[in-house]
Amino acid sequence: MSMNGTPTPLAIIRVNPLIVATGSETFWQRPSREAYWNSLQEAVDFHFNPVLNSKDPSIVFHDSIFYEFVRKRSFTKVSATAEKLDTSQYPPLLQDFVNNMERRDYPVLIQPGGLCGAGAKDENEPPLILLAIKSSELNFKNRQAIRNTWGRAGWVPGQSDRGGERRGGGYVRRIFLLGKENFEDLGVNTTSLLRTENELYGDILQWDFKDTFFNLTLKDVLFWKWFSHHCGSTKFIFKGDDDVFVNTHRMLTYLQEQLQKPGAEETMKDFMVGYLLGSVEPIRDVYSKYFIPDTFYKGLYPTYESGGGVIYTGQLTKRLYEISQRVHLFPIDDTFVGMCMSRLNAMPSHHPAFLIYDFNAKEAEAECSHHTVLLLHKRSPAQLMSLWNNMKMTEEKCWNATLRTSDSEGENTPSTMTLPP
Repeated sequence: MSMNGTPTPLAIIRVNPLIVATGSETFWQRPSREAYWNSLQEAVDFHFNPVLNSKDPSIVFHDSIFYEFVRKRSFTKVSATAEKLDTSQYPPLLQDFVNNMERRDYPVLIQPGGLCGAGAKDENEPPLILLAIKSSELNFKNRQAIRNTWGRAGWVPGQSDRGGERRGGGYVRRIFLLGKENFEDLGVNTTSLLRTENELYGDILQWDFKDTFFNLTLKDVLFWKWFSHHCGSTKFIFKGDDDVFVNTHRMLTYLQEQLQKPGAEETMKDFMVGYLLGSVEPIRDVYSKYFIPDTFYKGLYPTYESGGGVIYTGQLTKRLYEISQRVHLFPIDDTFVGMCMSRLNAMPSHHPAFLIYDFNAKEAEAECSHHTVLLLHKRSPAQLMSLWNNMKMTEEKCWNATLRTSDSEGENTPSTMTLPP
């Protein structure tokens, strides 16, 4: 508005995405550079920054073409300059992660017979969603409960209306993501059992890396790579844990609604939704499984989705794989995904229907409460079966239940939450 009260025309300024704003720094450059991960990442950023590293003869300043070239450059071409970190005081699993964090190329041991996981043989349109579920070798009961409830592959109808008719729906595919556990620790060699399981269901994808909590990040990176080669036309991915409950019918209707929104073709490039956490501080409690010492990482975490499950598009999956080659592995998988999203300048969104803890007392008593969510965390195999059967029984009565639109009073919110236990 001008001083005389007349509207002032807006000036549209086109910004070259390669320009580094004065004083602007990435989230890992704000804190002290003494932390190991921050130092490693700074070296990567320097290598790919066309302003700071102008000596690279392969760099051609050609706007969008150059940007795509930089984004796809192999992470392996970057040599880390930080001194080797003394991890002697770290917990064993974190020591193991640090000692192997430069490696991210592991062979596939078992993969599904189908092109993109278990699905219907007579699909006449691209899959609407791939359910990519992180599991472990001994969690057969979890996998079986998912197969028999919310994780059924093939054509799955959407939410029922008042007359019992289904709205929307789509083809669903399913895959379980596994690493390798030490059979001496397990007391049993599960290789033959997993191969038999894959022959029966065609939904096991296993790599030859040690399956630990801090290696869950590898499942993301390796899955993104596998997806990029095998699942070109799949529209959405649900990535979650094997101890969550998913309201699949309602989720499919929700996704169809997103595709029908104005401008969806553009927004789907960066679409990611779940339970959003703001910039939280790393856990410094040595007894927590989320413990990250300040000698390894300093500063706040970027905004990221947390709590057992998240949805994002196939388009974004391919971009995440490309950008992940420029971000050092981080021991907490959800945080690493947030780091990659930050580098893409893509903002994930929050939806209260992703319930990462549980209902408050009032909601828990409501008969239709489970019809108002997309995800519940955590649930045992027996609870999954019971909950699924209960939702089937109450489906007609709860046909008009709508998704939660706000976080419950007293529930932790995205801006105040800490990492879940």
